[in-house]
This record gives sequence, structure tokens and C-alpha cells, in this order.
Amino acid sequence: MSKHCPNATNWLPPSDAAFILDPNQPVLSHGRSLAAERSIEPHAHPRGQLLWAHQGTLKVTSDTRVWVVPPSHAVWIPSGIRHQVHCETQVQIRNIYIDPSYPIQHSSSGVCMLSMSALMRELILRLTQAQVPLAPERLKRLGWVIIDELNALESAELSLPAGHDPRLIHVIQQCVRYPTTKVSLTQLASDSGASVRTLERLFKSETGLTFRQWRQRFRLLNSLERLQQGESSTEVAYSLGYQSVSRFIEAFRQQFGETPQGYARQQRQLSPHSNGVSLLCR
Repeated sequence: MSKHCPNATNWLPPSDAAFILDPNQPVLSHGRSLAAERSIEPHAHPRGQLLWAHQGTLKVTSDTRVWVVPPSHAVWIPSGIRHQVHCETQVQIRNIYIDPSYPIQHSSSGVCMLSMSALMRELILRLTQAQVPLAPERLKRLGWVIIDELNALESAELSLPAGHDPRLIHVIQQCVRYPTTKVSLTQLASDSGASVRTLERLFKSETGLTFRQWRQRFRLLNSLERLQQGESSTEVAYSLGYQSVSRFIEAFRQQFGETPQGYARQQRQLSPHSNGVSLLCR
């Protein structure tokens, strides 16, 4: 097995709550901590899911897109959409699952990233961290409030295309699992069973980006939480492979419309109780 391939023992099953259909339980919840390099196996479920990490950053992949999700945001996954979740570092996941009998307006857009509100954070924490199980009627009332707040959350459209070809999907999955790796496209091509030329063609035709552009944008997304946690632009720039700090700052500015440190300060002010960052992209 290639050292860049995921270890099958790191795959975990999804929560059973995602498969319970009961209109009398509009919202079910599930929380768990995942160690670094763990993944939730590819799956789909009948309940819609709001996937949120109270601490840490998640990588979410569907059949067509890739999201990097810090604690200031969550991902809405409508029922029946296949997806998988990976965490590079330890994370605390707090999920809610909505019975399909309750319509969610974001579902018309498919999987999407949403900006978490302070109210939604507290509601989810109340459900997932209650010391004593809530009474059914109270749980139902809180569920209605959660659904109402979920429909009011603002979308923050930020993702990267994932493509359809199995060889391209394999390469992108390796990039998602190992975002700081220096492995070359030649090595990734060897692992995927495709030539470098074939992969370059697939990246361009299926994502609209070259491999270099795709990986640069993905690494920029991964830099956000590190900047928020206090790492300097210099530390982040060289860890991402930039030859100079000025090149990193310019690439960051083009992607997010702000310098790295200016962006981190702005997001700390917007989310004083979160160790994550807000994602804004044009």
C-alpha cells in the first residue's frame, strides 16, 4: 500500500441517528470526538445533516465538490447525497439530523456551506452536551427552533470541484487527506494508475483548474485556521511551499480579498467565541 493511501482502519461508520425516520422527532443529534487522520466512510442517509465541528477543521467531500469547514461554519448535506468526512487533526463533531418531512430551504442548492450563528451554536451544544436526556416534548420544541434557525443561516459558497473520473477522485482524496504533503503529481499519477498528462487533462477538463491551481487553492483554504490560531504569515507561507512570504500574501489577497493577518484579525472580531474562521470567497 502506498504511504499516501488512506488506512482502511481509520474509516468509521456514520451515526445511526442519520437513518431514523420519525416526524415526531424532527431533530436528532450526535456528537463525538475524532482523532487525527480519522474519516467517516462514504455514505448517504435519509435525514438531512448539518455537519459542524465545535473544535477543529473538517474536510467534506461529495461526488462533485470539496469543502474545508472551520468551526465558524457548517455544511448542510441534504438527504440522499453521498459524502465522506476527513479530519487532519483532532476534532469535536456536533451533528444534527433533520427528518425529511421538514423542508429545509438550503436543500435546493445541494450540499452547501453555511455561516454558523451564535444561537445555532448554542442550540446544537445544548442538544449534544446535555448531562440528562431531554424530555421528548422539549426536544421537539428545540428541534423546531433549530429548523427555523437553520433556514435563516446565510450561505457562504466556498468549495472546490472534485471531478468524476475515478483516477482524478483518487488524487483529490489524497490531497484532502494530506494537505501539506510535498508529493509530486508524478507520484500521485503512479498511485492512481494514470499518466501525468492524463491527470493534467482531467484536472483541466473536470475542475476548470490545473493541478497546481487546484492544490494552491486547497492549501490556501487550509491556511485559514492556522492563521486564526496565531501562526505568522511567514510560518504558513513556507509550510505551504511558497518561495516567499510576499507571494503567499498576494495569492491570499487574490483569493480572499484581504491580507492573511488582516483577515485573521477580522474573523476573530466576528467570531469571538470560536477558534475557527469565517470563509468569504469571490
